[in-house]
Amino acid sequence: MEEKSPAFWNQKAAKALDIAKKLQPIQTSAKNLIIFLGDVTATRILKGQMQGHLGPETPLAMDSFPYMALSKTYNMDRQVPDSAGTAITYLCGAKANYKTIGVSTAAWFNQCNTTFGDEVISVMCCAKKAVGRSGDHHISTAGTYAHTVNCDWYSDAEMSASAVLNVCKGIATQLISNVDTDVNSKNEEGGLD
Repeated sequence: MEEKSPAFWNQKAAKALDIAKKLQPIQTSAKNLIIFLGDVTATRILKGQMQGHLGPETPLAMDSFPYMALSKTYNMDRQVPDSAGTAITYLCGAKANYKTIGVSTAAWFNQCNTTFGDEVISVMCCAKKAVGRSGDHHISTAGTYAHTVNCDWYSDAEMSASAVLNVCKGIATQLISNVDTDVNSKNEEGGLD
């Protein structure tokens, strides 16, 4: 396999460096932002394996875009992250603990009293008007509006009695209370009619 040769990696790095040196800086402000989220998909690995390679280093089309920023997504208390923690990284610019959403690392899983005062602000909260769907309460998108110490608390039914007593809110409740949405819009699961 070509990946085993140091020359393979050196040539790959040299080619990427040559391309980067030829880029001309853009002097104007960006008008749009596109986020490619490959959360828990292993797309890169599958593509590589289908081509007979190892997989993790297989380039995808987006890797050839001339201007790109990457975000390292991981939990502070786990080496392998969950979708909740990765969402906070790319939506809030902060790291989070395992299975928490919209709160800093000062908040701990299932400890409702650590939620308050440890909320982080997402790009959705900063945006004047959200574009596209906002009616999804999956943990990947819940990072745009929810603040919870347990990503499994989709509704009050999943919450512990102590969480309810501590006035914690389920993710679905926070979708309604934390986001200025058109209640007639639909999400991919049928939405809020």
